[in-house]
This record gives sequence, structure tokens and C-alpha cells, in this order.
Amino acid sequence: MEIMITEPAAAKIEEKTKDNKGFLKLKYDTEGCGCAVDGVAALWFIPELEGDDIAIETNAQTVYVEKAKTVFFDEKMKLDYSETTNWFKLSSDQQILNGQMSLITKKAD
Repeated sequence: MEIMITEPAAAKIEEKTKDNKGFLKLKYDTEGCGCAVDGVAALWFIPELEGDDIAIETNAQTVYVEKAKTVFFDEKMKLDYSETTNWFKLSSDQQILNGQMSLITKKAD
């Protein structure tokens, strides 16, 4: 899996996470979606990794993904940010996986 992070997205991630320690995670979030295949791509900043998280090296920083959930993502993706809409957008050549993504900071339990 490859993820290219645009300069606007990298800058916004840095701005939102600069004072925190943690990990950037691309999450396939199924909470409230009904079943495991009905999920949505989400961008999380988490304090600790989970046991099945794998590292994806990008042009900007490491992004973690749950190994079992990689099937829900495309092989090559781009993470962008729009100042106009204030949203992150995860896309590939085939589709937009999520065009209105926030960076959600998760707190330690």
C-alpha cells in the first residue's frame, strides 16, 4: 500500500499534532455503520498503537493501518487537504474513499 500526502495535508497534520505525542492512523471506522464491510475511511491521531497496526511509509510521515482492514483501501492513495472546505480527502485513481475527513485526536484510555 502506498499513500502520498500532499504538502497542504502534511502542513495541516503537523499543525494539529505538533504538541502531542502519538501516531497517525488511517482507520476503517465501522462504528454505527451496521456491519464490518459498511465502514468509512477516517484519519485518527492515536496515543498508542494496537497489536495489528502496520506501518505505511509515506513521502511525509509514517501512517499506520490495521492489517486486517487493508483490504478496504486501494493500493495507491493520496491524502490531500483543502483550506477552502477544511476537510482532508483520501482518494485513489479509482475513487474518493472519503472526501470530508477530519483529523480526530483520540485520548489514552
